[in-house]
Amino acid sequence: MEGSIFQLELAFFGLTPEYRAMLFNQLHDICFHGKGGYSFAQVYEFPIWLRKFIHRTMIEFYENENKEAQKAQGNQSILSNGKIKAPDYSTKASR
Repeated sequence: MEGSIFQLELAFFGLTPEYRAMLFNQLHDICFHGKGGYSFAQVYEFPIWLRKFIHRTMIEFYENENKEAQKAQGNQSILSNGKIKAPDYSTKASR
C-alpha cells in the first residue's frame, strides 16, 4: 500500500509544526525570562488565556526596560570608541 488512506496530511488531530514551535517558544520565554518563577510543567498546565497574558506582559516589560536602558545609555559620557566625552560647560548658564 502506497501512501495514506486519509485525506489529511496528519493522521491525528494535534498541533501543526508551526503552532507547536510557537507554543514551545512561548513556554521557554516564560520560564527563562521569569527568572525561576515558573517551572515548565506549571506553564504547560496554564490555561491558554493566562499563558498568553503573562507572555504579553513579559514582552511589554522587557521592551520598556530596553527603552529605558537605551535612554540611559544615550546620556553616558563614554563614547562608542572608548573615549570619554568632556562636558560642554559653555552651553550651560554659569550663574
